[in-house]
Amino acid sequence: MAELHIIGQIVGASGFPYGTLFCKWGVHTGGAWRLLCGLREGQTQVDSPQNGEMAFWSHPIDLHYTTKGLQGWPKLHLQVWNQDSFGRCQLVGYGYCHVPSSPGHHRLHCVTWKPLGSWQEQLAQTFVGGGPQLRTPDLIYSGADRYRLHTIAMGTVELELGVILRHFDRYGVET
Repeated sequence: MAELHIIGQIVGASGFPYGTLFCKWGVHTGGAWRLLCGLREGQTQVDSPQNGEMAFWSHPIDLHYTTKGLQGWPKLHLQVWNQDSFGRCQLVGYGYCHVPSSPGHHRLHCVTWKPLGSWQEQLAQTFVGGGPQLRTPDLIYSGADRYRLHTIAMGTVELELGVILRHFDRYGVET
């Protein structure tokens, strides 16, 4: 079977209007993919950067997959959260990016967005916190009903990934 190794890190985030950030991440694949080693999802630590600086996480990612086909190539989906001074957490952005299909070292910039909500929800978010969230996180990486959402752009998450392909040539895929 063909093998895919993904080795890298979630470097950090920038451009968010909030300071104290952490990231929940996961990998989605199609049915032909099987995870041999590594964690399918995780969470970074919280970082509190100075004004306008990047939040650094340097969170490791190390995954080893086998596959029988290319359909359902892995996608990384991200949720960026803010933790306030009282320890309350609120969602500040969703994002996803495809794992590069070419071997080598890659630096990715994953743009994020969040649901906007009605004007009443926006007003409540200003005074109380929180805000609208997706009922099913599958909408992050599947474009099925995402076009219906009213969203606002948030910051960017930076990733560094090393991709190693093995035995793909046996299945007719040139690397």
